[in-house]
Amino acid sequence: MPPPPLAGAELIRTPLQLYRYLLRCCKLLPTAAMQKHYQHAIRQSYNSHVDEDDAERIQMIIQRAISDADWVLNKYAKKK
Repeated sequence: MPPPPLAGAELIRTPLQLYRYLLRCCKLLPTAAMQKHYQHAIRQSYNSHVDEDDAERIQMIIQRAISDADWVLNKYAKKK
């Protein structure tokens, strides 16, 4: 598996840390419109999962979100 888009992904343990990490990833997107779109999607997802209390499920969501962020950033990096 390639390294994550930003350093520190391996240290993420809580939903709030994940939220902040993903917002920082948005700053790497090429246009303001893309940044706003993904920031909104991240905020919506965070709000829908904020009450999750199952630790195993939280870790699964964190791993999936990091891999999705990596995919999105790689997708737009190739278009440069």
